[in-house]
Amino acid sequence: MKSDNDFEFTIESGKTERHYWLDLWRYRELFYILAWRDVSVQYKQTVMGVLWAVLRPLLTMVIMVVVFGKIAKLPSDGVPYPIFVFSAILPWTFFATAFATAGNSLIGNASLISKVYFPRLIIPAAAIIVAAVDFLISFIILIVLMYCYSYPPTIYMLALPFFMFIAFFAALGSSLFISALNVKYRDFRFIIPFVAQLGMYVSPVAFSTSLVPERYQYLYYLNPMVAVIDGFRWSVSAGEVPLGLVEVLFSLLTVSFTCILGAFYFRKTEKTFADTI
Repeated sequence: MKSDNDFEFTIESGKTERHYWLDLWRYRELFYILAWRDVSVQYKQTVMGVLWAVLRPLLTMVIMVVVFGKIAKLPSDGVPYPIFVFSAILPWTFFATAFATAGNSLIGNASLISKVYFPRLIIPAAAIIVAAVDFLISFIILIVLMYCYSYPPTIYMLALPFFMFIAFFAALGSSLFISALNVKYRDFRFIIPFVAQLGMYVSPVAFSTSLVPERYQYLYYLNPMVAVIDGFRWSVSAGEVPLGLVEVLFSLLTVSFTCILGAFYFRKTEKTFADTI
């Protein structure tokens, strides 16, 4: 017979995760802390951190200008080729850096994951902030180039945050897949830089989208970074570089699908992270 002082406890699996999406907002301070920590590690007491954010896209631009602009003489839609290339390198470098950083973020935070509950999705999302800071630093070089080639910023530049929004969620959606896979299959840490490098060659970084045969263009638009890169060029060139509405819609649909599918897979495998990592 039980007395009034007896208590019964029922432990249910996953009870703390019933309000997972609401917890993303409740744990927003953790997002700020992790993002600030990653940025501090990248730039605190280092010269190469800031210098690398400038040199990496700048050196890439110089190589592409020589190889594709001077030797191959690829068209640049009437825009000076250095600006044409650099305005594509910026969003692509952001995506590639965000994808690589977020893809390895769960492994880098193994001790935190195994000790306390919080929505793990915060980790790859916070890791992308480092790439955003790199982008802002490199963006100064783009402004300087525009003035050097008599292409001062116009009102079209106000559209850049929209295309950065697409690039952010393109990186987030794809990194949710790769970061979850990386926990279970550690070989993916070698695949991540290969995918990022391969992606640059299948995106219109060094060439114009107009060079893609018309019958393949709709298929090509499934790469969400195509619209982002063309959007940057359209903004920088004050509309001289063509940008189609269909292209942007394809990008939005692809990014939405990737984020939904990535979040679904991430949530499905998240419960095993603490045991596997």
